[in-house]
Amino acid sequence: MPETWDYTLYIPNDLRAVTVARRTLRLILTLYDLTGLLEVAELLATELVSNAVRHTKGPAALRVCRSPEGMVWIGAWDTDPVPPDPPRALEQVAELEAGRGLGLIMACAEYWGWQPAARFGYRGKFTWCELMAA
Repeated sequence: MPETWDYTLYIPNDLRAVTVARRTLRLILTLYDLTGLLEVAELLATELVSNAVRHTKGPAALRVCRSPEGMVWIGAWDTDPVPPDPPRALEQVAELEAGRGLGLIMACAEYWGWQPAARFGYRGKFTWCELMAA
């Protein structure tokens, strides 16, 4: 059974926090010898966290955990309870500068979704994805 763990990094509503979140994720995955996930995990975490910071006014958080089944869960919490817009296929947004985030997540992750954060005792929502750890 894989080792389980759970980290949460709370960040301010500042685009510079996206870099801090990405580097923190890199450190966590490296410490647990999951470097094979780095490229995809960093891309997806960047999309999740940048959406949380760009589209809301409050603080945000990056949560990264590993399940007993070996999945790596990457989620971004933000204070806005409104669901994210449905993802669009990458072919539809390839030339656009914005609007690709959830399409990338849908294309690269095993699973993804969103859920109200009230379930966890917060306000807002979590937008998340899961990657299978090799």
